[in-house]
Amino acid sequence: MVITWQVCIESIKIDAAVLSVALKGIATNSTGFSTMTDNLIGMGLSNNILEPGEKAVQQMQQELGRLQKRLAELPKVSDELTGKRLQLDIATLLVAMERKKEAWDIARPLFDSFIRLAAWQDAVETSEILYATDQDDSIIALGNGVWLAVTFPVDPTLSVNMLDHVIEETPAESDGGAVAAAAAHYLAELRASDDTQRESLGFLTGNLLASVAYRHSGYKERELIDMWVERLELNQPDKFLPRLGMMLDVIVGDKWWVDREALRGTLPKEAGSYSEE
Repeated sequence: MVITWQVCIESIKIDAAVLSVALKGIATNSTGFSTMTDNLIGMGLSNNILEPGEKAVQQMQQELGRLQKRLAELPKVSDELTGKRLQLDIATLLVAMERKKEAWDIARPLFDSFIRLAAWQDAVETSEILYATDQDDSIIALGNGVWLAVTFPVDPTLSVNMLDHVIEETPAESDGGAVAAAAAHYLAELRASDDTQRESLGFLTGNLLASVAYRHSGYKERELIDMWVERLELNQPDKFLPRLGMMLDVIVGDKWWVDREALRGTLPKEAGSYSEE
């Protein structure tokens, strides 16, 4: 059953500053994680020579070589972000090629570089790539990335993607998935660039919340889901956002890669960003 969760949208018209205060520190380039294989078609390989799987591998190898060549040929005076983003493209492709440790080794220092350059969207995208590498600290990458994706006014699509990963990581019976779904729905409403994106993301996150309600409590009917939302206070950002902050503290522990106190001081003042002042 499609649930738009409109009752909750109407209940969360609070000042955006509540978000930063509540999270005490929990912004995106919204391409999200992709394997990049959609861009690897038409490389001139013969279908008569290679099987489909072999063809994909060959194409990705060729694309990797092309990206590495572009990176090597960048002028030394080129914009720093250009080179860093090429490296991120390489790491993304390496994940698609199942060369995940290599991807981690490239992407991990990129995260720090993007933080230094205040490239918040790139930093969140990098954290998503790091999460996809399935390394020991990939869950730490997710926690750091979600903090950025909720704190800074990045594209809401990426923020929703990051919070969806949190839902996937939480047990069905815990309240953590519900909190993450509520935050995703809230950010979709707050940060959408126009009515079209608001409607599209709102539909997605409303159904995401409904699916979490079903796995958490077995509810399908709208009336029951609305009662569930009320009971868990998922229509009150000043209640569920602090819980999200506590969840991230549990996920990350003492392995924060960002200075949250310092970054809060960099928050822009325009709508959709957050300040404790």
